[in-house]
Amino acid sequence: MDNQLGRILVIDDNEDILLAARLLLKKVALAVQTERDPRKIPFLLNTEKYDAILLDMNFSKDTTTGKEGFYWLEQITERDPHVAVVMITAYGDVEMAVRALKAGATDFVLKPWQNDKLVATLENAIQTKRAAKTPVAAKKAKEETKKTPVDNPFAGIIGTSESMQSLFTIIRKVATTDANILILGENGTGKEVIAQAIHQASHRKGKPFVTVDMGAITETLFESELFGHKKGAFTDAKEDRPGRFEAANGGTLFLDEIGNLPLPMQSKLLTVLQRREVVRVGTNQPISIDIRLVCATNMPVYNMVDTSEFRQDLLYRINTVELHLPPLREREEDIPLLAEHYMKSYCERYKMPDKGLAPATVRKLQKYHWPGNVRELQHAIERAVIMSDEDDLQPGDFLFLLQKGESAEFDLTDYNLETVEKMVIQKAISKHAGNISQAAKALGLTRASLYRRLEKHGL
Repeated sequence: MDNQLGRILVIDDNEDILLAARLLLKKVALAVQTERDPRKIPFLLNTEKYDAILLDMNFSKDTTTGKEGFYWLEQITERDPHVAVVMITAYGDVEMAVRALKAGATDFVLKPWQNDKLVATLENAIQTKRAAKTPVAAKKAKEETKKTPVDNPFAGIIGTSESMQSLFTIIRKVATTDANILILGENGTGKEVIAQAIHQASHRKGKPFVTVDMGAITETLFESELFGHKKGAFTDAKEDRPGRFEAANGGTLFLDEIGNLPLPMQSKLLTVLQRREVVRVGTNQPISIDIRLVCATNMPVYNMVDTSEFRQDLLYRINTVELHLPPLREREEDIPLLAEHYMKSYCERYKMPDKGLAPATVRKLQKYHWPGNVRELQHAIERAVIMSDEDDLQPGDFLFLLQKGESAEFDLTDYNLETVEKMVIQKAISKHAGNISQAAKALGLTRASLYRRLEKHGL
């Protein structure tokens, strides 16, 4: 089909490659532009919009001062994240090409290429990027957010990644049933938010949603707190009081951190779940309950069953359906969405002008391990919004997020000037609690100079 490839830019320092690409692609593209010097990439992207860029993996030193395709790939994706970048590589560079895919390239072709293969690869790459620009999942998410929380059970959950969309699909299927659900996930992944979404998507959404932190209840108060008590049942029982099970009657009971429950309490909980009735402390009268049970834990419950720390019969009772929440590091495409959400929220809360995220900041956030998951990201954004003086949050505003193995301590066992400069900058920003203006003043630099050094050292 004529013009099916749109506008194509080919960047290679080999004139023969450029000529061959131009002769082939002008038959199927709207426009083909070729360039031998990759240093013109910023100018080209500022003056023209391309559908795809063919980029060589390696350039001779006389054209790029030694910078390889990875550097120019980063320059392209930073300026236009929606353009399809297809890397041109030799047979021996396939491993490098795979690395390029992880770094943001859409695909790669081997040279000498087959004409049909090159055209097909470019066409697929463009279609992939267009689909990613307006994915069905993202479109659905935008439509969902326009609804009220009652109509949209996922209103409080941000994520268009494949793992989150799969999770939404499962929730929609199980929410309409009364099946017991066990949510497994690390701290900070949003287990309670998912439990609330299950409740809102169920036929019980107009009824109570009651949360109990099982790790915070002492063994002496366990029965009173969950099952209720009669006046005079113990010293502080000054009146009749229903327990959490009764409070959740007709609705959903969410037992958080159930993996922290000691064995004696596990046995009592199992009895209630089997009989579907509670007996208040100080009485012998059973009270029927009608609840939807959702439990959650960050503990390895299956290993705990093997070591007799968690009852197997209780595990079977609570996990008719099991949901696994992915950690934030495994859904990095959701990080910019989450960051923008919290950034807007905290700007409104603290009555500050709206801020943006610099491209380098997004890359830094996506590379960080996030041991505290979404909760840690939320707190990091809050601190950065408060401390930043810029219109856009910069990588230096998140210097307190040290990568694993990094340290802000000053250690002159390595006298390499680049290493020493990095350590001094880290120390200065750490000392001034992330305040770039104060750190720059302490270092004898302008803010702009400090930002350039932060970007240079990947900080």
